[in-house]
Amino acid sequence: MPVYRCKTGTKLSDTLLTRCKVLVLAHRLNSEHLWPGGSALQSRPMLTPSPARPIVRLNACAFGPVFALLMSLCVLLQPETAAAAAAEVHLEQLTWTEVRDLQSAGYRTVLIPIGGTEQNGPHMVLGKHNLRVRALASKIATQLGDTLVAPVLAYTPEGSIDPPTGHMRFAGTISVPDDAFKAILDGAARSLKQNGFSEVILIGDSGNYLTLVRAVVERLNRDWSKPAGRSARAHFISAYYDTVQNDYVRALRERGLSTAQIGSHAGVADTSLLLALVPDGVRTERLPQAFEMGIVGGTAGDPRAATAALGQIGSDMIVARTVAAIRQARSLR
Repeated sequence: MPVYRCKTGTKLSDTLLTRCKVLVLAHRLNSEHLWPGGSALQSRPMLTPSPARPIVRLNACAFGPVFALLMSLCVLLQPETAAAAAAEVHLEQLTWTEVRDLQSAGYRTVLIPIGGTEQNGPHMVLGKHNLRVRALASKIATQLGDTLVAPVLAYTPEGSIDPPTGHMRFAGTISVPDDAFKAILDGAARSLKQNGFSEVILIGDSGNYLTLVRAVVERLNRDWSKPAGRSARAHFISAYYDTVQNDYVRALRERGLSTAQIGSHAGVADTSLLLALVPDGVRTERLPQAFEMGIVGGTAGDPRAATAALGQIGSDMIVARTVAAIRQARSLR
């Protein structure tokens, strides 16, 4: 969106409707020579936008109550840079200076969300885990209030590549060796520590690799417990995944859904969560096909009863339980 600046360099956001109205009024007064001393004003327009950066030019010779009001707005309504940047929690959407300023303002926790690229039946996209963990990580970081989110790790172990096993038997699935997966996590965590984060939080959206994530965190903490590394800690928050497998499943059963419907992969539970968080990731017209194909088509469950409302129950649970677990982990020093 356009950003206007006074000659002093103060930013004026055009999202502030009141300020815009005042500027428009001032421009009209100027053009109609109704300012006090208006006849002495230069003839150029008050607003002179350039393609790259619109500018508000406040004429230095102007005076009177309207000019005073404009200058007051310029000084009093300028946005706080860190506060404006804090509305965005994803590192990949921030500049390095914005991250630095947020860290100075207390943002010292960072989430590393782990997804996976795998088949999810004929009715859900291959990036289900990536879309879901990114959306949930955003909600978690926002609730914590002092946390940023690293890019989602989309390449995870999904079975043997040759010969193919597990999800690798389905088109589009991407698998990486265990050691490669752990090395990426290790490097990402160490990079974030080096960049100034003191609490590095790992959450995983799939059960395929959680033992590997735990092993990476344990190694990081062994290394960081040495005198030179005590400024940071790593945490594996199991509550994120455990909530899906336990509390969410129990809530679905309480609402009359059977174990066969809920499923273990791409059933009601899985499908409802994605409908609530990223509905475009579900091909609802293919839900009957997913049931008919069953495990042969990559579905372990019956997704036909899936709804966004059911998914919202799970989303709320995951966020609440994960936020509580992170706060507890950070408090243990």
